[in-house]
Amino acid sequence: MSTKNMTKKQIQIFFERLREQRPNPQTELNYTSPFELLIAVMLSAQATDVSVNKATDKLYPIANTAQSILNLGVDGLKEYIKTIGLYNSKAENVIKTCRILVEQYQGQVPETRKELEALPGVGRKTANVVLNTAFGQPTMAVDTHIFRVGNRTGLAVGKNVLEVEHRLVKVIPKEFIIDSHHWLILHGRYCCIARKPKCGECIVSDVCNWPDRFEFGAAKMIKTKNLS
Repeated sequence: MSTKNMTKKQIQIFFERLREQRPNPQTELNYTSPFELLIAVMLSAQATDVSVNKATDKLYPIANTAQSILNLGVDGLKEYIKTIGLYNSKAENVIKTCRILVEQYQGQVPETRKELEALPGVGRKTANVVLNTAFGQPTMAVDTHIFRVGNRTGLAVGKNVLEVEHRLVKVIPKEFIIDSHHWLILHGRYCCIARKPKCGECIVSDVCNWPDRFEFGAAKMIKTKNLS
């Protein structure tokens, strides 16, 4: 049985609960500037935030600007990120990106999707993370967690990440849109996990539309009233 899309009322309650649970959600990547965030997100592809933080905690005290990382060169950078998956190609892309930032943007991170996606190693998801987290733009970076949560709960049912992204941006109320990216990632990472979701502990299970949630511990209660 497929999951039906949530109603507006369900979505409102869903995000009110997530906001109450985590009033000030933050990315779990360590950064202190838009540039540090950009590099951390580039390094995080197919890697955990923990592994990226371990590398950048050593890298950033030595080099945390486009020029200083460029000065390290590919081989120098590899020494700091070699514990991260795909570090060879990531090092190449980071150095290329730093060169462009220095030559075209005075070392600063551009604030448009088009400019960000033109940087080597920066795709739509990375651009959306930077635009949202560093610059406060209402973008939605759909990773595996958000894709799963959107489809499973009925918040945003879609066949691919772009469909889910577009629907999320469309249906999430404006009051929640800036922080919703972090709420959804954290909910997917710690509660609505892939194989054994913690539906019995879930604070939004009564507004979730996933037909199988009861098998994973969701209480069979009457849904919150007035959800239409």
